[in-house]
This record gives sequence, C-alpha cells and structure tokens, in this order.
Amino acid sequence: MRALTVRNLDEAVQLALRRRAAEQGHSLEEEIRRTLRESVESEPLPRTGAELVERIRGIVEPAGGIELSIRPRRPARRPPALQ
Repeated sequence: MRALTVRNLDEAVQLALRRRAAEQGHSLEEEIRRTLRESVESEPLPRTGAELVERIRGIVEPAGGIELSIRPRRPARRPPALQ
C-alpha cells in the first residue's frame, strides 16, 4: 500500500478529523482512511460514457440545463497541389 501526503490541509478540517477520531476511539490516520474509503464507496465512478452523461444530466437539469451554441461548420480548405 502506498503512502499519501496531503499538504495545505485546513487547520479546521484537521481538528475536526482529530476530534472525530477521538470520539470513535481510533487514530487520526485511521479516521482519514475510513473517511476516504466511505467517500469513494458511497458514489462509485461511472463505468461508461453514458453513465457519466446521466450523472451530469442529473446535476444540471434541475438547475435548468445548459444551452451550448454550436458554431456552424465551414468547408474544409482545399488540399495543396502536389507536383
């Protein structure tokens, strides 16, 4: 298993994690492992592009959606004449 270093962690977050670890009776390191594991397991990553689109749609549609303007395509340039 690899080690992970987290820099610039807000002091309030660190204090909250320490407090929660003490309440649960385990170390800060174990609390961080549990918090990360629960975070990842609670919402698995989409496996396909379709799943990703559905997840994004679920976030965006309640807010009214997003309108993207598609620029009209121009004809391709003529290829150079090779002699």
